[in-house]
Amino acid sequence: MLRDITLGQYYQTESVIHRMDPRVKLGGTILYIISLFFFKNFIGYVIAALFLTVVIKLSRVPFKFMVKGMKSILFLLMITVVFNLFLTPGTPLISLWKLTITYEGLKLAVFMAIRLVFLIIGSSVMTLTTTPNNLTDGMEKMMKPLKVFKVPVHEMAMIMSIALRFIPILLEETDKIMKAQIARGADFESGNIINRAKAMVPLLVPLFISAFRRANDLAMAMEARCYRGGEGRTKMKPLIYQKQDYIAYGCIACYLVISIGLGRIIL
Repeated sequence: MLRDITLGQYYQTESVIHRMDPRVKLGGTILYIISLFFFKNFIGYVIAALFLTVVIKLSRVPFKFMVKGMKSILFLLMITVVFNLFLTPGTPLISLWKLTITYEGLKLAVFMAIRLVFLIIGSSVMTLTTTPNNLTDGMEKMMKPLKVFKVPVHEMAMIMSIALRFIPILLEETDKIMKAQIARGADFESGNIINRAKAMVPLLVPLFISAFRRANDLAMAMEARCYRGGEGRTKMKPLIYQKQDYIAYGCIACYLVISIGLGRIIL
């Protein structure tokens, strides 16, 4: 299951989305996620689904690879649906003992589930089609106005990029340690919550040691390459907007106008 988490991974292939400026992908992803919370009916979500399908098709990343990442949030998705389904007041539809399913709760539960699915897949498209270096440069460029307020923009972008890329590495390490512990007779599934928590100690200790070791190796490697922060650094491949990036901005603007307009006006 841990290997099913695709967030933070990079999928190597040749596509229009891969060649785009990382600022376009970052900005587009943020705007796409924000737009999901403006919809008041299913028309907006249908347009969002079509837009996301086109982007995935252009990225040439297999759809099965995208869906595989949804397995990891299935439990969170179920909790979200159940809470919204039973705890939202409104017009009663079905009563089960002390629990009541309302029309408003059913509608909100479906909307929240769709939002969560689109949010995860949309974020995955960005990380799967953007290299760590480009992601860092894109974040740094987008947060450049914050330098006026003495915010360490480059350092923040570097930290976020490294943290994102460490997710699949640590998950793979966790999977290896778990299999090694199971081979030694460890049991992570049976017993109550307290026993399961105790069983996780042999897993967490080597994981933390491995994480600190990797972080130390990365710090030493960066220092050996004379890394001294972002001030005064030049770039081998500076970010320059191309024709395809302006077309992408236009497509994103059209999507926002059409989806939010139809998603809020037509009821």
